[in-house]
Amino acid sequence: MTHPHTHSHGQNTGARPLALALALTGTFLVVEVVYGLLSGSLALLSDAGHMLTDVMALVLSLLAIRVGQRPADRLRTFGYRRAEVLAAAMNAGALLAIGLYILAEAYRRLREPVEVQTTSMLIVASLGLVVNLISARLLASGAGSSLNVKSAYLEVLGDLLGSVAVIVGALVIRFTGLTWVDPVLAAGIGLWVLPRTWTLLKASVNVLLEGVPGGLNLDALRADLAALPGVRGVHDLHVWSVTSGQHNLTAHLVAPAPRGDLLAQVHAVAERHGIGHSTVQVEPEGAHRGRGGHLHP
Repeated sequence: MTHPHTHSHGQNTGARPLALALALTGTFLVVEVVYGLLSGSLALLSDAGHMLTDVMALVLSLLAIRVGQRPADRLRTFGYRRAEVLAAAMNAGALLAIGLYILAEAYRRLREPVEVQTTSMLIVASLGLVVNLISARLLASGAGSSLNVKSAYLEVLGDLLGSVAVIVGALVIRFTGLTWVDPVLAAGIGLWVLPRTWTLLKASVNVLLEGVPGGLNLDALRADLAALPGVRGVHDLHVWSVTSGQHNLTAHLVAPAPRGDLLAQVHAVAERHGIGHSTVQVEPEGAHRGRGGHLHP
């Protein structure tokens, strides 16, 4: 058994921006809930609901980073980095539930309109817009490389859109008296967030189920390995992610004998496909036939 490795695990990043964003959103959440209840605005309350999930998401994300920094041990040979993916899945699930609730409440408000105090809406939503802009700016840099940070960033982005919608709704209601605008805008926020949340949830669950990493073509990888000089077959090929950006590969290659140059070539193929950790067994032709408990595609 031979193991060409590239340890591209990297360090968990994003703790400082997450902490700053948590301080901002946590402080503003209290203000928004109070004024949402006083004004009677569903759009404002829906924005507060998203803000609450932001706070929960940021807390979970920070805890996941702390846990993920723990080294591998006898019980967790890959370490605890998958804690970040668990946090992302939990955050996405919470945001999905909030979005569905807002859609249901918006429908109820359309049938039974509620009076809205636009002054409170404008003041709080404007402050919320500033808070969300700062938080989104803090989290943007890490959103592309970590599902954990991306989940928090997506929730903040949803709140930013919510703040804009509340401001627009308050102005429209103030000058036209059309109170139905408030639940319509709330529904619009939910409809914008839900598909993005669903995408994030699917990506997180795919990692937890050890599915093939998104964007990786397994057939192309198998073909590249099979095309290496001396390789007569590829079987037991498995590719999965431990966490965002950390992809692993195991495979059996049918070849006359283990060769250092072959292992280096396997390593290069894996790197071209974005895989940093590969474990390969080279075996003579026919050695894998008849083994129980294995699939040999």
